Amino acid sequence: MNTVRVLERLGHEVCYDARQTCCGQPTFNAGYLSEAKVLAMRFLDLFHGDEYIVAPSGSCVTMAKVFYAEMLSLPTQYHEKALSLRTRIFELTEFLIDVLKVEDVGAEFNGRVTVHDSCHALRELKVSEAPRKLLRNVRGLELIELRNADTCCGFGGTFAVKHANISSAMDEEKVSAIIEAGVDVVTAVDSSCLMHIDGMLKRKKTQTRAVHIADILAGKGNN
Repeated sequence: MNTVRVLERLGHEVCYDARQTCCGQPTFNAGYLSEAKVLAMRFLDLFHGDEYIVAPSGSCVTMAKVFYAEMLSLPTQYHEKALSLRTRIFELTEFLIDVLKVEDVGAEFNGRVTVHDSCHALRELKVSEAPRKLLRNVRGLELIELRNADTCCGFGGTFAVKHANISSAMDEEKVSAIIEAGVDVVTAVDSSCLMHIDGMLKRKKTQTRAVHIADILAGKGNN
């Protein structure tokens, strides 16, 4: 909803198709390619005619923008739709900076904030500076750079289940850097990373919160 609020505040009309389902990434990551293909084709059918598709998730956008065409061996007509989709689907901060050319969305948020670079957004979409540009223009916000911000938090979808010990060790390392930064909030462009990090922050009994960047950009104060 805060993604919608930010875009509408900037004067854009936002439509939400309630028929949409998962993009198929969890199924794809687990190796169920046939099931992922079904979800991908549904996604491509539903969003085929839209001018832009915007998501507050670098990993979902990566699935649709990169993996549909490159990894799923879709039927020809759907492969063509997947190629067309690439020019129209964007992660939220990427869309604001690169398409709308907006760096100040009129937000207010009081506190010290640091950014974790989510793996799919950083490595597949090359999104790194966009969230930082937006946060620098949020009134009341002090942006603190995180040590090893581009290091994986250890979530990785099913990786966290299959390799729980390694995942937790990576999460501990990430949270140690966040605590060291002395911030009120850690933010990212992916809820999955934030969920993983938030669990460790709570286990460490810190006061630092994990907050999605859409919630900060929609903010009118630290609430």
